[in-house]
Amino acid sequence: MARLFLFSTLFLGLAGSAAQACGLQGEPCKVPLGDYHAAAPTVAPPPAEKRPAVLFFHGAGGGGDAILAADSVLRPFVEAGYVVLGPNGLVMPNSRYGRGWSFLPDAPQQRDELAFAQQVLGDAVARFDIDRKRVLVGGFSIGASLTWYLACRQPDLGAAYAPLAGNFWRPQPEKCAGPVDILQTHGWRDEVFPLEGRQLGPKHAQGDVFEGLQLWRATDGCKTTRPDAIEVSGPVWQRSWTNCESGRQVSLMLHAGGHEDPPKEWAELARRWFEARLKARPAAN
Repeated sequence: MARLFLFSTLFLGLAGSAAQACGLQGEPCKVPLGDYHAAAPTVAPPPAEKRPAVLFFHGAGGGGDAILAADSVLRPFVEAGYVVLGPNGLVMPNSRYGRGWSFLPDAPQQRDELAFAQQVLGDAVARFDIDRKRVLVGGFSIGASLTWYLACRQPDLGAAYAPLAGNFWRPQPEKCAGPVDILQTHGWRDEVFPLEGRQLGPKHAQGDVFEGLQLWRATDGCKTTRPDAIEVSGPVWQRSWTNCESGRQVSLMLHAGGHEDPPKEWAELARRWFEARLKARPAAN
């Protein structure tokens, strides 16, 4: 799905004047460590209610505005009443891709991406009337890898996580700070970020998705290595570990495509999964 990365003047559901002040077709919203774009529904939420949101990190060479322009990928979130936030990565020195994220375990850190994500959410919560307890964090490719590291470092950054076509790099963390709800989506024919990972030059290697999921099962306190829920529905095959001491859930959703062509149903499936996880969570959490 090459249009996932293309710049376009077609933006999702432009919001009212308060939201149009920044983040949409014009200048991005600025925070101390960077900036981000946003798309919001045109219809106001019900009285006394705030909007849920998706914080979505772009792939290598992309940008927050390009991600928001990919209507076939993220439009269902906006149509369902979500604000979609697209942060901008930094231009990486000596990188042929341009913008990216600073998280690789053995590489110099250009920016504290967790602090940046916190700033984006803090600004967006006030600017777009977002419910901070209903934020789904996701990303594509290297943005999905960043999602894994943020979830591992600060589990409560989002209410749940939905990375797409990326995960930890080697060496992966030995442990994470706490349990999370996570839905990992990956293409069976992905050759850019294979399920098993691959070596990129002498210094960096992508991780194995299955090894990463094993760490999440251990962190969540899942009681079996065998998934207790298996479903084949339309273009996806989903395996879930739901019997976990933490009450959280680890899910793997596979599709037959490659790196750049997730199923068009992905956003809707991820949204339904997210909302089901919110409903399953005790009110105190």
